Amino acid sequence: MSHRLTPFAALCLVLTAGCTTVGGSADQAAASRELTAAQLRAAVLSDADLGAGYTVTVMTPSPGAAAADTGRETADVPACQPVLDAVAQTNPAAGPLAETDLSVTSAAAPEAGVYAGLLAFQAGRAATIQTDLDKVLAQCTAFTSTGSGGKGVSAAHQGVRTRHRLTRLDTPTPEGADGATAFTLTNESGTGTLLQRALLARTGTALAVFSTVGSGKEQAAAPDDKVVRTQLAKLRTAQR
Repeated sequence: MSHRLTPFAALCLVLTAGCTTVGGSADQAAASRELTAAQLRAAVLSDADLGAGYTVTVMTPSPGAAAADTGRETADVPACQPVLDAVAQTNPAAGPLAETDLSVTSAAAPEAGVYAGLLAFQAGRAATIQTDLDKVLAQCTAFTSTGSGGKGVSAAHQGVRTRHRLTRLDTPTPEGADGATAFTLTNESGTGTLLQRALLARTGTALAVFSTVGSGKEQAAAPDDKVVRTQLAKLRTAQR
């Protein structure tokens, strides 16, 4: 399974640096404890949690790991720039207390694998980030980006223009979550179309971003409900 969906989790981090919203909602986050890296890692799904047919692969980012210099894309709509900065993971001023990433595949639907990013924050911060994400989704629906140079970027890719569409989706709040936001990001260039779908679920002091991918005429499926509900339940239990 491709890990190119990491930008959805990174988008949440960019928003903490790029937006000025303060405070948070008066929900269960106030009563939930902040998770350490070890506690967050212990709350990650396992094959046994999901049952036969599921395979979970855990990827914990190395401390201080730096993203490769692949150049910077510039949006023609300023409100949309956080989306592109997230793709490039240019978020040095932001960061959670801990992060763990995982992918889940199912033998019953191998083409509909789910990539998830789990992010632990200080109390109240997760609600603020979700509010900021909602603002971006309201202000940024369509834009075009232009690529610039960077290490490893060929001359042919410099100046390439890509069309993007960011669409918020109606979604119920999953069991075990305090709030949820769902959206799709479509990237259209001369080489084809990539559709990414994500569900951001807030549980106490943590965020979980579940995402899937489609390409061309293939639509990205909604994240597996069993994966979402089981992971959120483990996050909730870890914060008690």
